[in-house]
Amino acid sequence: MDMKLELVPIPVTDVDRAKAFYTDRLGFTLDVDVTPAEGVRVVQLTPPGSACSIALGTGLAAYEAPPGSVRGLHLVVADIEGARAELIGRGVDVGEVTDVGGGVRYASLEDPDGNTLTLQEMPWRTGDAF
Repeated sequence: MDMKLELVPIPVTDVDRAKAFYTDRLGFTLDVDVTPAEGVRVVQLTPPGSACSIALGTGLAAYEAPPGSVRGLHLVVADIEGARAELIGRGVDVGEVTDVGGGVRYASLEDPDGNTLTLQEMPWRTGDAF
């Protein structure tokens, strides 16, 4: 049985502010911004090169977690130094790169609500393995 993780809800206080952060600062692609019913809004965004998206919104149980409660959503990159420099250039506050051993390196950042994201580099995940 195959299973694919394709959508992760991210709780936020202001959908438009979060949408701007994820598109303008992080470079995510806006896939969907719809209001399928009164009081319901769904915004789906995908990181470049990813098969998994995030969702922001209102009016559904998926968005009822406290804003800022998502921790450690990993964004895997091939070149953490380059990714960090690009994000800093876009105005994102990205922490220092930390080598945790075995070639794995991390750098942390937060969205406007305090949800944390982590850039992760694993050197063996390149080419078709990336």
